[in-house]
Formats: sequence, C-alpha cells, structure tokens
Amino acid sequence: MVFIGASTGGTEAIKAVLLGLPAGMPPIFIVQHMPEMFTVTFARRLDDICALHVKEAEDGERVQDGTVYLAPGHSHLSVQRIAGGGWQCRLARSEPVNRHRPAVDVLFHSAAEQVGAAAVGVLLTGMGKDGARGLLEMRKAGAWTMVQDEESCVVYGMPREAVNLGGACEVVALGDIAGRLQQRLAGARGAPAT
Repeated sequence: MVFIGASTGGTEAIKAVLLGLPAGMPPIFIVQHMPEMFTVTFARRLDDICALHVKEAEDGERVQDGTVYLAPGHSHLSVQRIAGGGWQCRLARSEPVNRHRPAVDVLFHSAAEQVGAAAVGVLLTGMGKDGARGLLEMRKAGAWTMVQDEESCVVYGMPREAVNLGGACEVVALGDIAGRLQQRLAGARGAPAT
C-alpha cells in the first residue's frame, strides 16, 4: 500500500503523481492539509482526470485496490487490519497533531504499525514538519520511503525535516515519483527490491 502526505503546494504535486499511475495500483492513502469544505471537491476533481478511482475516505470502509483514499478535512485518517483479512479506513476527529487535522504523522504512524514493510511512504512539498517523524517510523518498520526533492517543491519544509531525521530512503524529483513508485511495487511483488 502507498501512503502520501503533502501540504503547501501539495494539490498540484498529488495530481502530478496520480496522473502518472495506472488503474491497477494497490490502495493509496493521502493526507493533504486542506479545510474540510475542499477535500471532497479535490477528490472528485482527481477522480475525473486520473485512471485510479479517487474518493474521500469513509470511516470503516473496506480498502480496495485501484482506489485512492483522501483524508477528509475534518478527520485524521489511518488504516487498520480487519480480522479475517483485508484492511479498512479509520477516521478520528481527535486533537490536531503538529497543529493539523488531518495530520500526515497519524497516517504514517498507522502505516508503520499496521502495514510495516508492505508499505511505501511518500512525503511531498509542504511547510513545517508534519509527516517527518511518521516517515522515519515507516522506514524503521521496513517500508520504502521517499521525499520530493527541493528543486521541485513549492516549500521544501516537510521533506527537509524527513531527510534531516533520516526518514527518507531516497529523494526524488516530482516528475519521477510515479515511476519510482511503480518500480518499487513491482520489485516488492517479485524478488525483494533493494
């Protein structure tokens, strides 16, 4: 599964990544710092132009391949294993984390705890440090992690923090992230990628 976090400049960065991905992807989860009145519109706009199905995440919904789950602007998004197999989205209107709800760190923490090495984490452009610690947790749990490079970021804040903490396996230009995601996922399905 793929976990993506973004803030300032993230709407265009997310669009660029998703447009480069085919319909047959594993589930993708996204936290973009955005007020709740805009997240449903953003999801619909992406759904209209992407090969993947893009929707606002709903609490308790079962996760499907080929679907992108965007955190609603009012709730933290996490993933949870379902007894008997499969995964579900969990939403929580708990306190803000790093002054944000939804917070990237909440999503990434659940990825580290629940998905471990079967996850790929991506931290895109954004101001502040939300997602940096979570990306480090994902890396320590065996996930592959990447951050957007400074040259292609609107604000190189969140990615820089992740690099400084040692949370990034690689730093990638925005235009190359979709391709690298597909390479990593193909490697994970075949021989172990390094």
